[in-house]
Amino acid sequence: MTIAQVKPGAESARAGTEALRLLSTPINVHVLKALADGPRSLIDLRREAGSPPQTTMRGHLRTLTETGVLIRRRQNDFPGSLDFELTPVGQELWAVARVLDAWLQAAPDGPLQLGSSSAKSAVKALVEGWGTSMVRALAARPFSLTELNGLINGLSYPSLERRLGAMRLAGLIERTPGRGRGTPYAVTSWLRGSIGPLGAAARWERANATATTVPIRRLDAEAAFLLTVPLLRLPPDASGVCRLAVEVGGGDQLAGVLVEVDEGRVVSCIAKVQGQADAWATGSAHAWLRAVIEEDTEQIEIGGSSQLARALLEGLHSSLFGMLKRRA
Repeated sequence: MTIAQVKPGAESARAGTEALRLLSTPINVHVLKALADGPRSLIDLRREAGSPPQTTMRGHLRTLTETGVLIRRRQNDFPGSLDFELTPVGQELWAVARVLDAWLQAAPDGPLQLGSSSAKSAVKALVEGWGTSMVRALAARPFSLTELNGLINGLSYPSLERRLGAMRLAGLIERTPGRGRGTPYAVTSWLRGSIGPLGAAARWERANATATTVPIRRLDAEAAFLLTVPLLRLPPDASGVCRLAVEVGGGDQLAGVLVEVDEGRVVSCIAKVQGQADAWATGSAHAWLRAVIEEDTEQIEIGGSSQLARALLEGLHSSLFGMLKRRA
């Protein structure tokens, strides 16, 4: 499979990272899990979270409250007697947590428990790799540390090396044979599947935290397709070239890929939207998230060979969110 190369730069924030940062914190996960069944008192929540210091517990609850995830209700007139409850925003974040949990269960070295220290390390490595554009670069093809250092601006060599090491330790990337200087690193199938929780997290941010998070941009859309398309299992009669495009930059730009399929096998996926195509699927980021997460393609514009375009759309949903149906 051939994948086109781009030159990404380091960014301070990327779509989906803030929601996943909230869910990488074990105390936050324990609080959400406890409140999923209904309101709980501060004492109960602290016990469920492993009895952390009161100041630590109150700090996390304050953050979740200010984010709109929780609401505090006074039980009676007694000072400090409070119940906490999930808001609709919090319930939606818990839904993102379930997607993240399903992905963590598929970790290469065995299932990771959401809310554990090992899960925290894996999610943190994913967030840092995604936020610094390392994932976008490696989605194109394997790169060595030296090559990545030449591609990504704004990060020192030691910082890049630390992030790469964390991703390798977590099982997000792996060493691969190379002929030049340095050891190339390639993405694992598990990293490809991370577009599921990243997409769910990005949708949560767009619905509930637009003022403090960033929208889906070109690099996000390209990385999502480049990572996920190789996972697809398509019908054997699916053949042709299909354009998958997301409207970005306020809707006046397109970002995406050209995918070539031969008898159900993806033979190439190139980060470009110009060129001859037998089929196409185009829509806003919101429409794409709805299509891939909920399998609702009503807002996606499909043209040309609709059978090929729909096969790719169904494949994206099945590859990233089919595990939720299997676990239900």
